[in-house]
Amino acid sequence: MVTLSHLTPYFKDKKVLLTGHTGFKGSWMMQVLARMGAKICGYSLAPENATDLFYQIDGENMCVQNLYEDIRDAKRLKQTVISFEPDFIFHLAAQPLVIDSYTNPLYTFEVNAQGTANLLDAMKQLEKKCICVCITTDKVYENPETGIPFVENDKLGGHDPYSASKAAAEIIINSYRQSFFDPTKFATHQKALASVRAGNVIGGGDYASNRIIPDIVRSITSDTKLTLRNPNATRPWQHVIEPIGAYLLLASKMWEAPVKYATAYNFGPETNDVLTVQALVEKAIEVFGNGSFDIQQDPNQKHEAQNLMLNIEKAKHDLQWAPKYNALQSITKTIEWYKDDRNGDMKCLEHIQAYFEDKINDAND
Repeated sequence: MVTLSHLTPYFKDKKVLLTGHTGFKGSWMMQVLARMGAKICGYSLAPENATDLFYQIDGENMCVQNLYEDIRDAKRLKQTVISFEPDFIFHLAAQPLVIDSYTNPLYTFEVNAQGTANLLDAMKQLEKKCICVCITTDKVYENPETGIPFVENDKLGGHDPYSASKAAAEIIINSYRQSFFDPTKFATHQKALASVRAGNVIGGGDYASNRIIPDIVRSITSDTKLTLRNPNATRPWQHVIEPIGAYLLLASKMWEAPVKYATAYNFGPETNDVLTVQALVEKAIEVFGNGSFDIQQDPNQKHEAQNLMLNIEKAKHDLQWAPKYNALQSITKTIEWYKDDRNGDMKCLEHIQAYFEDKINDAND
């Protein structure tokens, strides 16, 4: 079981560089790190909206350095890494949306692929021990739509620019690991590098366009009908806290045994716990208590994968990690967050505390 009391000794008073800290997942990650007493340097574009989760949790005050910068600026990023001297790096900064990648493919490749290279090249300049976990996606695999769960050594690829850009990032990560951060030579360079591929993450505080949970919430609160374009697509839905706990667990193990764990890992639900988009929407409407949808499949719509499943046996075996919530629990907890009209920081804190099964204050003692 991943608990804050187990993780805190690894992160309390440690310097943690968190790219993408202003985003949905980054904001949740920052809250967990802050409650363990980590010294966070956040590096990301500024939040787009005043209602974003980052502002709800007062994210600026969780950081010892809060930098609104572009991951594509290699010079500025390198200056930050060298001056901050992080013990841990969690790389979440990304253009995260499939649909947007069709509109802005070059930007997507610049951020997701070149941005990752910029970060790793900056880490190369550090003259100290540093653990780096790069977050990619379940969509990095070449998908023949067989319905067979992907394992970590399956072929990488990507039909849409987003998936391709993340697969490219994985290739870049592996190249740097082999060329500069060889795990067998850790004693010389003192860097350990892993990549992690999570499922479709849901949770409170996500307000992005063209993502299913925010679209559901907007349709219900505005009393409009939700339109589903791909209702039978299956996805490995998981609550945002699940992969965050996994990332932190992996990083803690890399701190202790960098040679063993400097590799790629899938983090997702059990393979028998995937739901279609329509099933997720129906459950969300049930929990919310109202809402409706229709199906409008456009034969000319942009390609998106029909089936996605991750094999998580490697994470189970190596890390003794397993998901705590099933898909229905994840949906329920997510919708309950949006129904609750209290401040976002209070709601997130309660969700974090429930998941990690620790008293938050105890973790900072």
